[in-house]
Amino acid sequence: MITPHQIIVRPVVTEKSNDLVAAKNQYVFEVHKDANKIAIRAAVEMVFGVRVQAVRTQVVRSDLRRVGRYYGRKPSWKKAIVTLHHEDSIDLYGEES
Repeated sequence: MITPHQIIVRPVVTEKSNDLVAAKNQYVFEVHKDANKIAIRAAVEMVFGVRVQAVRTQVVRSDLRRVGRYYGRKPSWKKAIVTLHHEDSIDLYGEES
């Protein structure tokens, strides 16, 4: 069985994900590939102590990269977009004390 800390691999902090936080209170995480929406919801609620309203997932496919004359692939990974209750928030940067 996968623990909640193994389900949430890392938060995805990009310009687009920051816009989702500001506009719709949605947070983006990289999650374990075998995790489903129910497990992701439970893990976010347990780890961060917030109320989750919805979870959307997508698999980001592997990407072909080239370094010099050599080709390789970046690994594929699973992304979860988590919508929180309008009163809750997650401090990803450690600014709140």
